[in-house]
Amino acid sequence: MEHIWQYLIIVVVLIIIGIAIVKSKQKDFRLDANKLVEYLGGKENIINYETNKSRFIVELKDTKLVNKDGIQKIGAQGIVEIDNQLKIILGEKAKKIEKFIDALK
Repeated sequence: MEHIWQYLIIVVVLIIIGIAIVKSKQKDFRLDANKLVEYLGGKENIINYETNKSRFIVELKDTKLVNKDGIQKIGAQGIVEIDNQLKIILGEKAKKIEKFIDALK
């Protein structure tokens, strides 16, 4: 019976360690979204935006204000610039970022 308690304690400790590791690897989405807006030149630079599956498409006043390296660092898989529009491939984050920016405006 004593061994059962020892095994139970070990299992609980391993579960807690596992949860801590998973949480530490997850990025804070709100922080990423704020950084993206900053890297796009601020919310004043954003004219229009929309999502299309995994892409976040944004029309900007001035593309010279964009920090493409910063956008790549927060997880963009690709960036295509056409005139004053950026198509940023963000995967599953794209729709969440659109909702976050809606809340900023």
